[in-house]
Amino acid sequence: MALSTFSAPIGDRWFEDYVVGAAYEFGPTALTEADIVGFARLYDPQDMHVDAALAAKSAFGGLIASGWQTVGVLMRLAVDHYLSHVASIVSPGVDELRWLKPVRPGDALTLRVTTLESRPSASRPDRGLVLSRLEGVNQDGEIVCSMKAMNLMLRRPAA
Repeated sequence: MALSTFSAPIGDRWFEDYVVGAAYEFGPTALTEADIVGFARLYDPQDMHVDAALAAKSAFGGLIASGWQTVGVLMRLAVDHYLSHVASIVSPGVDELRWLKPVRPGDALTLRVTTLESRPSASRPDRGLVLSRLEGVNQDGEIVCSMKAMNLMLRRPAA
């Protein structure tokens, strides 16, 4: 896959800069056992996420990250590198969220994001909707998580 670069920096990126078919990669971000257990103790305290001994006896054969933590890591990468700091308004939601492979301690996740659709709003001419496919890819090139995200973006102000 050929990777794209944005024509504008994240602090001056508007709806018009999200080109359909453009693909980007950001990261990696590594997850330690402490990261996984700490997150899970707060938000998803299932044995496979918080107890290495019990996780070893599970179907996963060891400790794995919560899927919600995986989404959080990908979201952080999207906010830091993909979503405009001046034009991103809100996300009406995500679709087709899938956790495809477990994320384990030591895994390093990269966000691969592809702009699928970019259309001006029919009712609000100052904004548009950007639909993106986000994939979390581990250090072995395996997709561990995927989703489609919608974002409302402001259009570039007239000069």
